[in-house]
Amino acid sequence: MEVGVPSARSRALAVLRVRSRALAVGLLPAALAVVLVAARMTGRLAGDPWPAVTLAVCAAAVVVLLVWGAFAAVVLRASPAVTPTVPLSESAAPDLYRLVRDLADRMDVPAPSAIALTPDCDSWLEDRTHAAHRRGGRSAGPESQPGAAPVLVIGSPFLWWMRVAELRAVLAPVVAGTGPSAHPDIADARGFVRGLDAAVDVGGRPGLGWIAGPARLLLRLCRVDAAEMERGVAAAASDRAQGVDYGLRIVAQEQVGLAYAGWDRLLTRVALPAWRMGRWPAHLDAGVVSALTELSRRDRLAEGFTSRLGERPACDLLDQPGAIDEATSLLAARLFHGGPSEPGPDWSPVDWTAYPEEVVDRKWRTEAARLHSALDALSAPAGAAAPAVSAPAVPAGAPGKTAPGTPVPAAAAPAGTAPAPPDAFTGPTLERVLGYLTDPAGDGAPGEALAGRLSGDLAREERASGPADGAGKARGADAVPLFPLQPPRSGRDLLADHVTAMVCCAAVDSAGAAPGLDWLDGPVLLVGGARRSDLAPRVLSLVEDGDPGPLRDWLADLGVRPEKPVRLV
Repeated sequence: MEVGVPSARSRALAVLRVRSRALAVGLLPAALAVVLVAARMTGRLAGDPWPAVTLAVCAAAVVVLLVWGAFAAVVLRASPAVTPTVPLSESAAPDLYRLVRDLADRMDVPAPSAIALTPDCDSWLEDRTHAAHRRGGRSAGPESQPGAAPVLVIGSPFLWWMRVAELRAVLAPVVAGTGPSAHPDIADARGFVRGLDAAVDVGGRPGLGWIAGPARLLLRLCRVDAAEMERGVAAAASDRAQGVDYGLRIVAQEQVGLAYAGWDRLLTRVALPAWRMGRWPAHLDAGVVSALTELSRRDRLAEGFTSRLGERPACDLLDQPGAIDEATSLLAARLFHGGPSEPGPDWSPVDWTAYPEEVVDRKWRTEAARLHSALDALSAPAGAAAPAVSAPAVPAGAPGKTAPGTPVPAAAAPAGTAPAPPDAFTGPTLERVLGYLTDPAGDGAPGEALAGRLSGDLAREERASGPADGAGKARGADAVPLFPLQPPRSGRDLLADHVTAMVCCAAVDSAGAAPGLDWLDGPVLLVGGARRSDLAPRVLSLVEDGDPGPLRDWLADLGVRPEKPVRLV
């Protein structure tokens, strides 16, 4: 018997004892009522006050039974959370199914009933036999039948980055978990815990709030035993998988860590800007190979890992890897960004070859347009050579009555913001931005005002766009995005991003630069086909210190003309 199995079974019995005690508490008033009624019928409790006591206890027993029965029905029927995945039928991946069944046969455990893919760097077993899944149409097929083995969920980045032998070694301990999972006590204990978790979610519905309290109490009572049970199951699975590619598994675990690092960078630096533009990269899994290859090239700790790329990749186990990649990429956008579940006019795929033009260039020009709109809203004059002191004053808080480009006095700026410095250049020019943010005093007042305006404009745009189709309608574990990647950005960060975008637009329009894609850093500026990575500190010098000198020197070195209007979205 594997190490961990006795411990897992004993902990499962401890969880089931919590269920038995809860049942006993619900039946205790009924048992007391039966005793009192029997005693009354046999004449042992004659006379007052026993008739009234018996009636009160019987009424209380009925109420408790009704309440406890309703709670038990909710626990039994509530639908446990199911991880959103891309189902993978046997006809779509016959070689992968054969690999998994061969693993199960070698370890003498039941084979998983089905295989599904998830856009994450992890793999696990998931039980989908609950009757609620069949009623709701969430699961269909052999994996949803009572008594079926769990579904094997595989992280899609593993299939594209790992080699076949590495994937087999990594999946061995996961597949081995079907053995302990088949034990009746462990299966019952897991079902009870999942039912309680689903009942807590049901408690959030109107009129069912009372369900959540008892469910949380029972979860607290069995939390330690349930966690130890899962540790025992994992130990048993690991022990059973010792004889299957153990040496290769140690090496493959290094690839798991590398895949996680590259996948995280790809999502946050590359995919997220596209999602914000209403586009979703259609081949994220293929992109992770490029990202990880680049990471291996840059990171000396990852040297030599790319030599494995000559071996057969695990994605060869799929009949149509391109279609599967597109499906998992769309699911990734839904899980991590809350995008719609189906493509549409405002949610279309983008290929990696078109990414620089359709995402990077559009992102820069959209942010540049937002920056100039914020300048207009702050009444930054765009056509005056000097402040117009003879113009009538405009009340504070009504800058919208002044047309962009019309000279206004400092009093026209919104209350609490810095006076807009004069600007002799018309239209959306970089010189206008440089002139506004130049701050000889160094107190950063113009930058603070512009950063605050940008933050407000961006927040209003997000509220106006509303939740994506399907987002926010589900509850609890079914709500999307499950893992939002939107990092908190300060006003200064937003201002630096928008100024950078404006500089890149000017470089593209007047200096022959081009938008580009870096697999680890996302949108980049290419000058002469080479990436320029020295722009950020010069932008920060302007934004934080009001010093345009370093940025002007950088622009002059590239031949960028700040006074030339740029094309905006």
